[in-house]
Amino acid sequence: MNKTHKSRSHPRIFLLLFAFVVSFVAVTAFAAEESRQGEDLLFDIYQGNRARLAVNSFGLPLFLDSSERDGKVQVDVYGVFDYPFGSIVDALKVPANWCDVVSLHPNVKACTYKELPDAWQLAFYLGRKVYQRPKETRQVFYQFRNVAQRQRYLDIVLNADEGPFGTRNHRIRFEAMPLDAERTFVHVGYAYRDSMALRLAGAVYFATLGSGKIGFTVTGTDSSGNPVYIGGARGAIERNAVRYYFAIQAFMKTLPYPEETRFGRRIGEWYDFTDRYRQQLFEMDKKDYLELKTTEHENQLILQRGIGTTLP
Repeated sequence: MNKTHKSRSHPRIFLLLFAFVVSFVAVTAFAAEESRQGEDLLFDIYQGNRARLAVNSFGLPLFLDSSERDGKVQVDVYGVFDYPFGSIVDALKVPANWCDVVSLHPNVKACTYKELPDAWQLAFYLGRKVYQRPKETRQVFYQFRNVAQRQRYLDIVLNADEGPFGTRNHRIRFEAMPLDAERTFVHVGYAYRDSMALRLAGAVYFATLGSGKIGFTVTGTDSSGNPVYIGGARGAIERNAVRYYFAIQAFMKTLPYPEETRFGRRIGEWYDFTDRYRQQLFEMDKKDYLELKTTEHENQLILQRGIGTTLP
């Protein structure tokens, strides 16, 4: 009887593993095209998309573009933060602060940082959207690089060369430029190179457990005239890119508060941001999310104390 039970469980366990991998490659991946010209291109994107910032399905100054071609899945989220450029630079140029950002995501169970001889390394502890102890998760190591920091431009990249299922070139990129004294135009980008193993697993997952998952890109309308949204790998990466965009926003919003109250406020702000888009982003009730993240944050603090790294 036990043999039969285990046999029947294997497909579901496989699909849950793939769901975890989809979250991994979607939330931790970005590759910018080499032809990007940094500050000039970001300015051109802002100027060419002001209408999309003013009117869009988000109801916020926010839009995204995504693509899936030649083995590369990519999404770029652009928006306007109501924070001065200088405050964003001061906050996000600090590697440790990125751990407080990324750990707001339900799949990131903890994040630690340490200084290497020539870079800062961030370790993401990735798992499922339920409580898991750090030792039950998968560690993925990123190098943090402050690629460019000028008077009117910030460019930060996190790199991880390899991922699960043979995927590679996982990157996160954050760009920012000031619009005026109080507003900043930002870009959050993610991408990864997929693999045959991931595509085969995806065909099964998106036909079963992930069949109802959608992103934000509208691909058409149904018979009633309602929008039809993108699914599959592009839908997954869009969902998680937006989750990270709101994580950065929640981090910035809570900085003015006393340090001892920031974490509690931050997880509440993140949930409220994402709860506006329940069709794409809902995973659990707010009470469950707050309890989950509070416990995971305690684990993160313990892990970081074990490393012993502190920033000046």
